[in-house]
Amino acid sequence: MNDALPNPPEPTALLSPAACVPGVFHKPTQVFESIARRPSWWMPFLFTMIVIYLFYFSVTAKVGWKQVYENNLRLAPKQAQQLENLTPEQRANSEKIAVSFTQGVWLGMPILTLLFAAIEAAVLLGTINFVFGGRAAFWQVYAVTWYAGLPGLLKFLLAILALMAGLDPEGFQINNPAGTNLGYYLNPTDTPKAFYTLASQVDLVMLWTLVLMGIGLSVVARTKRSSGLTAVFGWWILMVLIGVGASVAFS
Repeated sequence: MNDALPNPPEPTALLSPAACVPGVFHKPTQVFESIARRPSWWMPFLFTMIVIYLFYFSVTAKVGWKQVYENNLRLAPKQAQQLENLTPEQRANSEKIAVSFTQGVWLGMPILTLLFAAIEAAVLLGTINFVFGGRAAFWQVYAVTWYAGLPGLLKFLLAILALMAGLDPEGFQINNPAGTNLGYYLNPTDTPKAFYTLASQVDLVMLWTLVLMGIGLSVVARTKRSSGLTAVFGWWILMVLIGVGASVAFS
């Protein structure tokens, strides 16, 4: 009788941060297993910042931030009505502040994305560990959010190509810059606000990101795949509902 224990399975090869960037598109489980063993987030952060600033300079050159503000204002009739009640000088000052603020937000993306990713990671960490019995650490989940978010850069790249090809500046919406969702193809002024917002939120690239995030969360937390997906999609559905309600209330 052979009492020898079977050899434990060998761990998968540890991928470098650079290899994890393309790997998340075709072998995500191996990428997230590498993250679980050696969390790292700086490489996807670097790629994200490069694409975002390419987008920023494309908008600056092809649209202009005053036009961005005017396009956004068309989607907020209540705000536009309030501006009509101001004096010309007050309207000019309000416009100048709004244009500078919008441009400043995009210039400040390195700080903002780091902060939002930290909040997202903290929420998902608490959910997967305390609700689903996971064993994830903060930096593991933080790295997952960055790598899972890489497909989202495709929207910015598509938007850059459209701008370079001569997209009409008056039709450009900085909050929905590429046609990866139904809302992009709807007329925002003629479509009921709730439906337009919902159609814009149900985005193919976003769904791809959410699936990757659910996979990654389950891998680093050592839970069932369904637990990671439930945690991620549960929070996403809640945020979509809040966004739809807010768009109706404040538009």
